[in-house]
Amino acid sequence: MSQPTASADNAQRPLWVLDTNIVLDVFLFADPAAQPLREALAQAHIRWISTAPMREELARVLDYPHIAKRMDFYQRSFEDLLRDFDTHSHTVDVAQRAPLRCKDPDDQRFIDLALAQRAGLLSKDHAVLCMAKRLRALGVPYVGAVFT
Repeated sequence: MSQPTASADNAQRPLWVLDTNIVLDVFLFADPAAQPLREALAQAHIRWISTAPMREELARVLDYPHIAKRMDFYQRSFEDLLRDFDTHSHTVDVAQRAPLRCKDPDDQRFIDLALAQRAGLLSKDHAVLCMAKRLRALGVPYVGAVFT
């Protein structure tokens, strides 16, 4: 996959990488703490970048029995959630492996992309959050669990 065509509008919107739990908070759980992020995405104030493996991870997680129960509760389908992902994210090439290593290999792809693109990184994962200071020192403008 390749990066979307650059435009003046795209160049001025801040870049963000969202881990899978944040995506679920925004599009499935309707977490009140995710409301500002949901609005920023809906109004195209930010540019959420992702990779094909990130989408594949979301699809895998949506098949977990406890997530399927939540999808039933919120009346959201597998297709609805992947459509939300496709509508709001901009697929870019997989980033090269970053010099920082995450304790959780599933989270490494989010760190790699945030570093490569100098994008903000939203995650609730402790393995990512404990790296915030080092990530900021390498050019990631924000690392946290809440969109600011």
